[in-house]
Order: sequence, then structure tokens, then C-alpha cells
Amino acid sequence: MVRRTDDISDGNEDEAGSQPTPVHDAAEADSADASARPSRSARKRYAIALQKLGVRLTRLTAVQLDTLGLPEELLTAVLEAQRLHSRAALARQQQYIGRLMRQVDPGPIERALDVTLHR
Repeated sequence: MVRRTDDISDGNEDEAGSQPTPVHDAAEADSADASARPSRSARKRYAIALQKLGVRLTRLTAVQLDTLGLPEELLTAVLEAQRLHSRAALARQQQYIGRLMRQVDPGPIERALDVTLHR
């Protein structure tokens, strides 16, 4: 049971007779937070899209990858994925690339990919 502070009186109110502020319900705070952030499904769709973008990077040559200006860790992961032949290992590496992609801005990479592939 949630007790509201306006129901409790300790007899020490000041001369103006101000009331204590009521305690907010946890449900109200949760609903305000939920409307400010994307849904779990939307976050998953975004993560999958970034992973697919990373997989597109694995199809480029080393020279093309150098022109994109990727962060060192991402470039290393992409080159490692190109070297792998095991299906399970490749799937794990693609997941890792997707996680790294969430740390960078995908816009410039997408634009550079479009320019590189449509020459």
C-alpha cells in the first residue's frame, strides 16, 4: 500500500498552512519514461538494421574498407569476418559487428557504401 504524504499529519505545519506534496505513484513515473524511449521491438529492429549494414561491409574489399574511414575496432572485426569460413563463427562475428555498429553513427557509413557500390 502506498501512503500519500497529505494523509499523514505530524502537527508541525508552518503558519501558512502549506500542505506536503503528494507522493507520485510508480506507475505514473513508468508511463512517463515509457513514452520517452522507443519500444523494445523498435530497438531490436534498429539493432538488426545496424547488423545488416555491418554484414554489407564484409562484402567489400580491403581497399574499399580503407576508404570508408571506419573505427579501428570495427575495421578489424570486418576483416576477421571475411577470413572466417565456419558458419557458426561467422554468425558470432556478425553479431559482434552489429554490437560495434551501435557505437558509431551509421549515416556516413551508409552514404559512403552507396557511393562505393554505385560507382
